[in-house]
Amino acid sequence: MKLVVFDMDGTLIDTQALISEHMATTFIGAGLDAPTPEQSRQVIGLSLPIALARLAHTDDAVLIDKLVEDYRGHYRSSLLTDGDREGLYPGAVEALNALRGLDEVVLGIATGKGLNGVHRILALHGLTNHFVTLQTPDHNPSKPHPGMLETAMRETGATPTETVMIGDTTFDIEMGVAAGCRTIGVTWGYHEPRQLIAIGADTMIDRYDQLVGAVGKLLD
Repeated sequence: MKLVVFDMDGTLIDTQALISEHMATTFIGAGLDAPTPEQSRQVIGLSLPIALARLAHTDDAVLIDKLVEDYRGHYRSSLLTDGDREGLYPGAVEALNALRGLDEVVLGIATGKGLNGVHRILALHGLTNHFVTLQTPDHNPSKPHPGMLETAMRETGATPTETVMIGDTTFDIEMGVAAGCRTIGVTWGYHEPRQLIAIGADTMIDRYDQLVGAVGKLLD
């Protein structure tokens, strides 16, 4: 069995503007200086409590809990009017369909999003049946800990040498390296390509139509 695992934000879906706006609104509401979009981009991919703690430069559990609750409230409210701001990147569906058509290949998700959000987004884009394993911080440590990939491999029976992690941040690549898996960095996401290369990405792609070939080379 060969397992191909995708990050979500910045890899499958483009939520940069949405997340940055809600980060700013959350911090201002708490009387804190709003993070810049660049600062917000740098923590996308981490579990929400860790991301907010890092942006706020705090380990105050009460404050972190408040920020998490407020952020989730802003995000949920925005879905009533901004649902179309969680769009897939061009070519994503075609690449997913092509991978599903390969022998002995299954797909998974490993994301900093909560599981409810993952289910909602997959349903929104008609992708619910594409993935056989969904890993989130609900039941795993946050990236870059390898736990999400380790759980995905246990669930599917894939070994590290049969598993590829695809992502746009250093957290994705670090997680893949820590789990002993192959890694593919994408250049259209939230961290600079040079950062992904420096942290150990096995290869980089610029477009989704390059993905199937890249996966094939790593899993041959």
